[in-house]
Amino acid sequence: MKFYDCATAPSPRRVRIFLAEKGVALPTVQVDLRNNEQLGAAFRAVNPEATVPVLELDSGTRIADIVAICRYIEETHPRPPLMGVDAEDKAVVEQRLHWVEREGFQAAGDAFRNAARGLKDRALPGPDNYAQIPALAERGGARLARFFERLDQRLGASEFVAGPRYTIADITALVSIDFAGWIKLQPPPELTRLKRWHEAVSARPSAKA
Repeated sequence: MKFYDCATAPSPRRVRIFLAEKGVALPTVQVDLRNNEQLGAAFRAVNPEATVPVLELDSGTRIADIVAICRYIEETHPRPPLMGVDAEDKAVVEQRLHWVEREGFQAAGDAFRNAARGLKDRALPGPDNYAQIPALAERGGARLARFFERLDQRLGASEFVAGPRYTIADITALVSIDFAGWIKLQPPPELTRLKRWHEAVSARPSAKA
């Protein structure tokens, strides 16, 4: 197998943390997003959508979706389980994961990509250019503020985002919060349950992957 990565980007970081929690090491190809290597013909031959991460299997199949990559790793390396242990738990984890992606990760992406100077015509990842919309950056920041509050409430009911165990939902929430920090949008200190959780998951060795 081969993993196409970018060490500085939040999307492949979600997979790197997942792999580290599983104890799985893969040969890695670094893609230079800063210099738009993903838009060149060589990488587009790997992934026409011009995004990372990509997992290339020994069969030649390429998987270019974060959760799909994690699902493949979960199925081939089931311990420790990071996507649920039974039908009910898997459904709860998936529900929480989609919520975190929508309200946290995507909101951070809107806030960052619609405001960063270097992304003037690259407000969305992928093969096509889209102009920034400042109002989306502002809305992304507002959504993140609500996300922080609701995540703090959720963590009042359980140790982790989807229940008593660390899962892919925690990975996505961690990366979302750290991504928001790039533009100085951080949880306020009075959200003490969120602060406790963030310190705990940040201290896991996998968080440095």
